[in-house]
Amino acid sequence: MTLLTVWPESGPEQIVLRTTDAEEIATALKEHGVRFSRWSVVDGVTAENALEIFEKDIARVSETEGYGYVDAMEMTPADTDEYRAKAVEFRNKFLAEHTHDDDEDRYFARGAGVFYLHIGDKVYAVFCTAGDLLSVPANTTHWFDMGTTPDYVSVRFFHDDDGWIGNFTGSDIAKKFPTFDEIRSGM
Repeated sequence: MTLLTVWPESGPEQIVLRTTDAEEIATALKEHGVRFSRWSVVDGVTAENALEIFEKDIARVSETEGYGYVDAMEMTPADTDEYRAKAVEFRNKFLAEHTHDDDEDRYFARGAGVFYLHIGDKVYAVFCTAGDLLSVPANTTHWFDMGTTPDYVSVRFFHDDDGWIGNFTGSDIAKKFPTFDEIRSGM
């Protein structure tokens, strides 16, 4: 279930908006140039087959938005030191507030993740689940949490292959807000 929670940037003590309604989520985000939509959910999606399964949707988004580079990323729990190290490294990197010079479009083909958008004096936490496409405009301040045991497949869209590089702000604002695991446990 997709969830949008909006708080003042000062912290999560006051909830400005909390909704699971897809139309309400799309409307609230659209005010800030953030696109949100839903695609169909397909069982058995992996990074190896996601681009083929969603070929028509990917082509439509790529053509509409001018993306030239699309890939699929998968994080799947494994009981190995290598997996745990990779998950911790990736999670810690993107838990810090940053921007990208390119739009950040992600389609969650499987699993979930939370994008926290720091826009103006508010923080918009979008708990994305399978079927969600979220497009964060270039230079939007944000961070991402995939939880302590990441398990997802996402299709990523870029204008070029350097689009994913983050420009970190140095702010510790992300530490003030509930994590992926905390949000998920409260749903």
